[in-house]
Amino acid sequence: MNFEQLQKQVDFIHEIDKLKYIQRKTRLFNSNRTENDAEHSWHLALMAVVLAGHSNEAIDLLKVIKMLLIHDIVEIDAGDVFLYDTVLNHTNTAAELAAAERIFGLLPQHQAQELILIWEEFEAGETDEAKFARAMDRFEPLLQNQSNKGGTWAEFNVPYDKVVEKKSVIKNGSAILWDYAKKLIDSSVEEGILKK
Repeated sequence: MNFEQLQKQVDFIHEIDKLKYIQRKTRLFNSNRTENDAEHSWHLALMAVVLAGHSNEAIDLLKVIKMLLIHDIVEIDAGDVFLYDTVLNHTNTAAELAAAERIFGLLPQHQAQELILIWEEFEAGETDEAKFARAMDRFEPLLQNQSNKGGTWAEFNVPYDKVVEKKSVIKNGSAILWDYAKKLIDSSVEEGILKK
């Protein structure tokens, strides 16, 4: 590898530091502080390592980890859209694709192409790896909201049906985790922290 390629990689490393400044709506476990995208991505990657045995199918764990570490990098340009936002489209693929091409494009071409393909695979949600990665992406905020007496569900008056609709993606990657998640959602109703 030559100096020019190394410089491109260092430029990319500088650029992705911006992910630490993208604030999410969801709060850390048992906390009033919101998490940032970098914390979220790290947490999901480690969750995948711990929970991979619950995947519906055998998966390439390294690919899942890569997906989870890069899936929100596009939010440096496109911003974070709250999952339950009733006005904005949660999947703004045109803006996000442009962001992916710009940010990953800072890397040497072979690395840029690899990461864009992995990001697109996550977004499409069709492979076993993408399904499990997306399950992690929906499971973590559910755990956070449940630990925070409803968290963003309560703050934004998100109804039970909408939570079930958005979180049911979990079952595509892990039926076991979906069963667990559904019980948490239902117990949140019983505890009065989620409205039915």
